[in-house]
Amino acid sequence: MNLDRPDHHPLVRATDLARTFDVSAPWLNRVLERQPRQLLRAVDGVSFDIQRGQTLALVGESGCGKSTVARLLVGLHEPTRGGFQFDGQDAHAAFKTPQGSQLRRRIQMIFQDPYASLNPRWRVQDIVAEPLIEHGIASEPAALRARVGELLHSVGLSPQDASKYPHQFSGGQRQRISIARALATQPEFLVCDEPTSALDVSVQAQVLNLMKDLQRERGLTYLFISHNLAVVRHVSDQVGVMYLGRLVELADKHTLFDSPRHPYTRMLLDAIPKMHDTGRARVPVSGEVPNPLNPPSGCAFNPRCPHANERCRVERPVLLGFGDARVACHAVEDNRI
Repeated sequence: MNLDRPDHHPLVRATDLARTFDVSAPWLNRVLERQPRQLLRAVDGVSFDIQRGQTLALVGESGCGKSTVARLLVGLHEPTRGGFQFDGQDAHAAFKTPQGSQLRRRIQMIFQDPYASLNPRWRVQDIVAEPLIEHGIASEPAALRARVGELLHSVGLSPQDASKYPHQFSGGQRQRISIARALATQPEFLVCDEPTSALDVSVQAQVLNLMKDLQRERGLTYLFISHNLAVVRHVSDQVGVMYLGRLVELADKHTLFDSPRHPYTRMLLDAIPKMHDTGRARVPVSGEVPNPLNPPSGCAFNPRCPHANERCRVERPVLLGFGDARVACHAVEDNRI
């Protein structure tokens, strides 16, 4: 698949997306202790496209900026730089207009922790009905009850569950309630922020299969955030590997898993336990993620990279096309790998 074909019209297009947070101490502390301002570049120039009906998975270690990208795409954060187009329109500009609610109906989010994202004092009926009321889709009690029952049934729950509270359900069932709530506005694009990481492995598989079935039935487009490469292999069409706020590799699923190019991608894949390699020692992901407040110069991965040279330490790589993949690595560019 050619990632740069001009005739593609993606549903989702992020261009040079960046978000910087000011994490400085209070002004008086900085003056008394003579401290400079501290800026955290959580996301630093991320660009990708997602075709309609496809799934892009973003993977990487904790703190690499995956969840910040998710929040940028649903309008919970404003970008410091760059932009996000949805179906050809500037989404962040549209979010600020009176018509922004129409766009928000088309973009919904499933959060990581089903124990924290559902109001424990509300019944399931009220939780799932809230977006229907907010967006004026339904208001009559009978219509709301019928629509909530349909949504619960679509995620494998019973309409009778609408009268219960979240604490009466297991983790997997709570995440199904979260998915039903996200589907209430009939969205086209779902941003899924590690939706299965808080669940047991067997329950993860059930929720992932449900999400794939819903995608097939409704033509949904997903951005799937995860640190679990086994999950990513199951659900994605394209995979983006993030490191310290930047994309280091972007490729379709088969290309990335069969022939990874970036040393960081290779390191992550080597760390996955494999059934047929039971006698082989696992290769741990070496080194620690640098302090994001004081990232290394040049390539951020160079302190952990076995292929790093002087160029890697002084010059930041950019995403370049190599066949069906885009990779930000001087070693790949120089044919040293």
